Amino acid sequence: MTTAGTPWMWMLPALITALLLGITEPVLANDVSCNNPSATGTSGSNRDLEGGAREDSRSDDSSRSDNSSSRILNGSDCKKHTQPWQGALLLGPNQLYCGSVLIHPQWLLTAAHCRKKGFRVRLGHPSLSPMFESGQQTFQGVKSIPHPGYSHPSHSNDLMLIKLNRKIRVTQDVRPVNISSRCPSAGTKCLVSGWGTTSSPKVHFPKALQCLNITVLSQDRCRDAYPGQIDNTMFCAGDQVGRDSCQGDSGGPVICNGALQGLVSWGDYPCGQPNKPGVYTNLCQFTKWIHDTIQANS
Repeated sequence: MTTAGTPWMWMLPALITALLLGITEPVLANDVSCNNPSATGTSGSNRDLEGGAREDSRSDDSSRSDNSSSRILNGSDCKKHTQPWQGALLLGPNQLYCGSVLIHPQWLLTAAHCRKKGFRVRLGHPSLSPMFESGQQTFQGVKSIPHPGYSHPSHSNDLMLIKLNRKIRVTQDVRPVNISSRCPSAGTKCLVSGWGTTSSPKVHFPKALQCLNITVLSQDRCRDAYPGQIDNTMFCAGDQVGRDSCQGDSGGPVICNGALQGLVSWGDYPCGQPNKPGVYTNLCQFTKWIHDTIQANS
């Protein structure tokens, strides 16, 4: 995870990874890829591994036309077996572009801006190494359902359900987490995790899943940081300068009091800048939609 500044989409690291590994293998999923043209003139970017100019979305896919990426800055290696719900969304056999979180034996949540035509899902594998690890399970995403209210570039309603091609096998390395039904309050201590870049703007990816303790901020402080860009589908969290989610972390979990509270969504670029906290999808607003959508598609 990193800090914030000029906006870039978080998917740049994915392209770099692809070029280094020479991976082009497509993987099946039955949905249309998202077109996320960026708008200029605002701070922040989504945190996948794609590039973007409007907001710093924190995904890791540089195949898009806008520049974005995200990862945990100044975190530490997650302790073994502590994040069994953490998933990696992969293009090809090992090209990370977003994080995800297991909430049901056959369903994941991730950020809506992480939508792709094809991807694989890897669970129970805390490193970025392509080598098989004991405890890992791999799947195909056979259906992806972004929230119907998702909008770009504002990133309102930034969540998406992914149905796996089969149910997981519950183990100490792979198991779902419950979603909090309560909205977060200022001062709540939480943990965010991901494989995103650990430095910003210079990109450097960790070998192991990173964990970072963050603190939920008040909505007033969140809106002051990003005037005109925050609604009730988002919350801000951070604690110190230089400690933040960043490129490649998009869609990853924010765990508060043992329950899933949010998803990595967007923030300023470079990551981890003063008074520019990470912005997260506020999942307490979506528990009914999540439950109803899973029921309707089971």
